Amino acid sequence: MKNFKSYRYNPYVNKILFFFKKKTILSQLILINIAVFILINFANLFFWLFRVQPNNALGISPLTYWLSVPSNLHLLIQRPWSIFTYMFLHENFFHIFFNMLVLYFSGKIFLEYLSGKQLLNTYIIGGITGAVFYIVSFNIFPIFEASVNYSVALGASASVLAILVAIATYIPDYSVILVLFGRIKLKHLAIILVVIDILSISRGNPGGHIAHLGGALWGYLSIVLLQNGYNNLFNLNNLHFTKFLNIFTKKKSNFSNNNQRPISDEEYNRRKVKNQKKIDKILDKISKSGYQSLTKEEKELLFKASNKH
Repeated sequence: MKNFKSYRYNPYVNKILFFFKKKTILSQLILINIAVFILINFANLFFWLFRVQPNNALGISPLTYWLSVPSNLHLLIQRPWSIFTYMFLHENFFHIFFNMLVLYFSGKIFLEYLSGKQLLNTYIIGGITGAVFYIVSFNIFPIFEASVNYSVALGASASVLAILVAIATYIPDYSVILVLFGRIKLKHLAIILVVIDILSISRGNPGGHIAHLGGALWGYLSIVLLQNGYNNLFNLNNLHFTKFLNIFTKKKSNFSNNNQRPISDEEYNRRKVKNQKKIDKILDKISKSGYQSLTKEEKELLFKASNKH
C-alpha cells in the first residue's frame, strides 16, 4: 500500500496530470500527437498481423504513407489533406518524444507572453510552410530528381521549430537552462538549431531538414508581422493575404485601431500618461513580489514598453 500511495501522490505524475487537465491549446496539441501516434501503431500492427504489404517504394505502412505529405505534385493533388495531417505523424517513439519535449518546453514559454490562438496558428501555419518548402525544393533542385516521385515527409518538427523560433524572436534574451549545456539565451538556441538543419541537409533526411527551415522562417515572420501591428494577419479563421502584400509598401502611421482616424496630440499624450501609470504599477509589483508574479498581459505590456526605448 505504501508503494501505491507514494506513486499516486508522486509530484511529477500529478504535475503531468494537472498539465493535461487544464486543456490548454498546448496540452491538446501534445495529446493529439500522442493519440495519432498510438492509433497509427495499432493500425500498423493490424496490417502486420494480416500481412498487408506496403504498396510504396519506401516500405512504410499504407496508412502512414496515405497521411504523409508527398513531394510528387500529382500525388499531392490526390491527397491534399496530407499537407495538414503530416504534421501530426511520427516514425517511432524517439521521434515523437523529442518533438513533444521541445513543443512542451517552447510552448510553455510561448504562452507566458502570447495567446493559445497564436500558438495554434504558429503550429499549423509553420507546419504548412515547412511542407511547402519541402515540396518546392524537391521539385526545383536537380539533386532530388531521382526521389521526387516517391518521397514523403512526416513529423511535427517544422511546427515545433516555428514555435521555438517565434518565441525566440519575441523575447530573444530570455534564458533557459539545458542539461549538459547550462544557461543559454533563446535566440542563441534558435540560431544553433537552424544552423544544424542547414548543415544537415546534405547529410541525410534532406526533406525533413528543409521542412524545418520553412517552419523556422514562419516562426520568425509571424513575430515580425505581429510587432508591426499585423496581429490578426494569419488568423486561421480570417485570412488576410492582401495585408501581407501591403506590409512592404505601407508605412506605419499614428492611427487609432477602431476608426482609422488620426488621433490628436492631446489624445496621444493622454494615452501616453495612462500607459506610463500602468508601467509604474507593474514595476512596483515586480519590486514587491518579483517578475514571476506578473500576469501574461502585464509581461506583454512591459515587453512592448521596453522595445520603445
